[in-house]
Parts: sequence; C-alpha cells; structure tokens
Amino acid sequence: MRITIIMIMASFALAGCTEPNPGLTFGSKEALEDGVPSVLEAHRNQKGLDGPTARSIERFGPIVRKYAHTYQVDWRLVLAVMKQESSFRPKVKSYKGAYGLMQIMPITEAELTQKIGVKNTRTPYNNIKGGIYHLKSLYRYFDSARGDERVRLTLAAYNAGLNRIRDAQDIARFMGDDPNSWKSIKDALPLLSSRYHTLHKRVWENGVPRSGYFRDVTQTTNYVDNIMGYYDSYQLALR
Repeated sequence: MRITIIMIMASFALAGCTEPNPGLTFGSKEALEDGVPSVLEAHRNQKGLDGPTARSIERFGPIVRKYAHTYQVDWRLVLAVMKQESSFRPKVKSYKGAYGLMQIMPITEAELTQKIGVKNTRTPYNNIKGGIYHLKSLYRYFDSARGDERVRLTLAAYNAGLNRIRDAQDIARFMGDDPNSWKSIKDALPLLSSRYHTLHKRVWENGVPRSGYFRDVTQTTNYVDNIMGYYDSYQLALR
C-alpha cells in the first residue's frame, strides 16, 4: 500500500518505477499531467481491473487524482496502497486503531492536523488527502535512494514506521550493506528481533533499536511486495 520530518518528518515523514514504465515515480508527469483521460474514461477504456478497484475509482477517483496531483504522487500508486491497506473499505478499522481507506493511525492524524489542518481523517476525503500527504512526506525522507528502491523504502516505512526502517538502515550500514537498498533492508529487518541483542549493543550506544524490537518482518515485506504488484497491474490497466 507497502502500514517525524525533523520531529514530524523524521517519524511521520513517510511505491515507484516499475519495469513497464521505468520513468514513473511519485511525481510522474505522465500520471499527473492535465491532458490524461478522466478517471471514469480511464477505467472504462481499459481492461484488467477487478470490480472493487473499478468501483472505487468511480467513487473516490476524483479525490485521489486531486491530491495525488497536489502532492506529486502517481495516483495509481495511491490506489495500490488503498487496495492493500483497506481493500477499498472506507470505514475499516484495524486492531491497532488505524482507520479508513489509507489506514491512518491516531498519532499520524494528530501530525496531519499540525501540518495540513486535517482534523478528522474518518471521512474518506480527509483520509485520502492525509494518507497521500503522509506517503509523500516519507518519500522525501528517503532522498538518497532512487527509483524502485526509494518507493519500496517508503512503503515499508508507511507500514512499519519510519524509525523502524531507520533502525534497519543502521544495521545495514553496520554490516557494510547499502542502507538505500530494499534488499539490504529486508535482510536487516529480521536482525531487529530481541534474539540479536548482542548485535544491537554494537550498533546503538544504548544497546537497543530506537523503535524497540521487531517481529513482524514477513508482514512488512509482504506488504511492500503486494503493493508493488498491484501498482504494476494498475500501470498497465490505467494509462
């Protein structure tokens, strides 16, 4: 989907180019320029969309397109995040308290109020607006990564939290791996479990990851892979 920037951007400040369209990123001109077909034309003229996606484009497409354009995010990527996060259900709530189409946590909602004045992310409109802003904020943080790598790191941070991915980057650096490579981060995430406390003492001065121990590695890696798969499909079906 994939769930602060200097305080706010560093924990809040939260996927990309795929093989069929290597030039497409968060700010893809192709995906955002005014001359593209309308949302309804786009899905009616293309094949390969499942029913929930097509219905969601009819219902939420204009909002998604509006804020995807505002924050320079490929709207098809936003759809992929929504599919993974909520299966396009606007009122779904997770056991952790995340809510809506983009599954926004209460703490993130508080930060969105400060940054863009969104006080209630329970409405689909604000949930989409806030979720896209949050996604782009995280993307800005990973400015040392490129292309798909940057997109995947962004999605991982959207799912697991920015500081969790920063912890994995610290371990990757310590191991001599590239902290801006998704493969390196996937390899490092399992090392954030309490089982590797001896390693943690060598990486961090206080001997523990800044976000604590981590056990949901498979959930995060599957999240990223699923969204990138949906995004591939949407790039082919929605041009």
